[in-house]
Amino acid sequence: MSNDKGALILFSGGQDSATCLAWALDNFETVETVGFDYGQRHRIELEVRADFRARVIDLKPEWAGRLGPDHMLDLSILGQVSDTALTSDAEISMRADGLPNTFVPGRNLLFFTLAAALAYRRHLRHLVGGMCETDYSGYPDCRDDTLKSLQVTLNLGMGSRSVLHTPLMWIDKAATWQMSRNIGGDALVDLIQEHTHTCYNGERRVRHEWGYGCDTCPACELRRTGWKQFKSVEINE
Repeated sequence: MSNDKGALILFSGGQDSATCLAWALDNFETVETVGFDYGQRHRIELEVRADFRARVIDLKPEWAGRLGPDHMLDLSILGQVSDTALTSDAEISMRADGLPNTFVPGRNLLFFTLAAALAYRRHLRHLVGGMCETDYSGYPDCRDDTLKSLQVTLNLGMGSRSVLHTPLMWIDKAATWQMSRNIGGDALVDLIQEHTHTCYNGERRVRHEWGYGCDTCPACELRRTGWKQFKSVEINE
């Protein structure tokens, strides 16, 4: 039987999934994390995951008892079936269809499918991902309709009653920063700044006020813009 109060978080090591991890620690009694190594050019995000997990449990006494094991799955096959700027050294650019060439077809579909299989084995009912269609690059597998449809398919295919949660789906990056503050105060905001990674180019030598990154790729642009909006609201309050 599944644990109705247990959750598996798709935790990449980036800002969005880190915020979702904190959200889950506030909302579930048992929380495990899963990461995916798909040969991403910014795989440094996988290297910051352990440090963030180790530090986040210090922010609230109850979180230490809720955070369970971390799992890492090999998804290198994505690099074999796709030709994208995230799975190669190609220059990041816009495609003719209006999507950036950082779009990895099927990535989130595979992420949730494998996470659901892992959660089935771990007896965890809830799956949590940081997908958002309010402030994003247009990826079709981040859309709410896509993930609601996937939830139905997974439950039919596994005979389960899993629930897919996307707490960031309808908020922008500024609101994501604010959510982290609401959950864990300035300490969580600082932790996300310093110990998560978003930059598609894997740049971690330059520290900006919003964190590390190249400051030019689409992921950095979203994170930087959201941070500036978040701080401007704070100043005007």
